[in-house]
Amino acid sequence: MYNILFFGDSLTAGYGLKNVKTESLPALVQQKIDAEKLPYHVINGGLSGDNTAGGLLRLDYWTNRPIHIFVLELGVNDIIRGISPQTTFKNLQAIIDKVKLKFPNVKLALMGMEIPAFIPGLFAAEFRAIFRKLADANQMAFVPFYLKDVAGRPHLNLPDMLHPSAEGYRIMADNVWPVLLPLL
Repeated sequence: MYNILFFGDSLTAGYGLKNVKTESLPALVQQKIDAEKLPYHVINGGLSGDNTAGGLLRLDYWTNRPIHIFVLELGVNDIIRGISPQTTFKNLQAIIDKVKLKFPNVKLALMGMEIPAFIPGLFAAEFRAIFRKLADANQMAFVPFYLKDVAGRPHLNLPDMLHPSAEGYRIMADNVWPVLLPLL
């Protein structure tokens, strides 16, 4: 059995869902893996409210067992808190470096994030660019926008319009699966 660690914030944790164990993105990926009869176990390492600095601090806890595929989804809370794209980039690279050092043969995937529409200009462009830069530099499988086809659609989100509903997560899982499948 191989381990896949989904490491992220509330969008990984499944914030607000009635049943995280069946409706979160990691759970939905596990269901797809099981349907394909593949020997992988998905671990949900999501923590609501986490940012890249927090992720770096808690990484050791989640890498205390062998990790074969590491799926990184962090950064949107940095933006909400006004953390610079350069700091976000540095922290994400440090997380990636730490994982690669501990597991040299690990396969990596990065879930990119688009900046919310209410933040204009250069800051948004710089933030968006860090994900592609990280994916390219580290040869990571890459989903350019983790919330593609879900963000901004009321019927696919919780009332806060920040977190996907169970239906929204199903769309996200369908978008992420083709990127993850070649790693399995």
